[in-house]
Amino acid sequence: MNARPLLVIGDKTYSSWSLRPWLMLRQAGVDFEEKLLWLHRPEFRAEVARYSPSGRVPALHHGELVIWESLAILEYISETWMDGRGWPQDPAARAHARSIASEMHGGFAALRRDLSLNLRRSGAPLVPGHDAAQDIGRVLAIWQEARDRFGHGGPFLYGAFTCADAMYAPVALRFEVYGIRLPALARAYVDAILALPAIGDWRRAAELERD
Repeated sequence: MNARPLLVIGDKTYSSWSLRPWLMLRQAGVDFEEKLLWLHRPEFRAEVARYSPSGRVPALHHGELVIWESLAILEYISETWMDGRGWPQDPAARAHARSIASEMHGGFAALRRDLSLNLRRSGAPLVPGHDAAQDIGRVLAIWQEARDRFGHGGPFLYGAFTCADAMYAPVALRFEVYGIRLPALARAYVDAILALPAIGDWRRAAELERD
């Protein structure tokens, strides 16, 4: 299929779910088109219905196919443009990466609520409440285990950048904008995410948004 893919996303200031497949497409070197829908405008619901059967962003259009939900799009990117290299090649590492990606997809409700992505946030560092602190502790434990067991050969969770990193990249941004104090390993991982050119492009675009 040679059609140029179209990724439908929300505001870069706020849409952590949109960032995940957008970042993976960039990391994979895929030439794609981007359609941004403003999440907080009254016409959003009608507009997104044209692109996404779930009524949410992101959604990826590739030829006649429509893929929605961030994790499903990451799987499609890995299969279609990366020959499966979106996940670690070692079976144990791959199983671990899929587990932590699924945990991020379905969990961490307090972290999402109390540290919702807002790339224009300023002010004092956040002191997380009990439930959010529990979620942060779990994320740090995940990062520690992945780096200790599988993170040789590169700065990311499994060495090279994978779909698991795409799933946790918005968390790294949350920790940065909310001023969360991090141990050395987590700080190094956040710095590696922030140093990605694609992340720099996303953040600069968010700064220009004035919706």
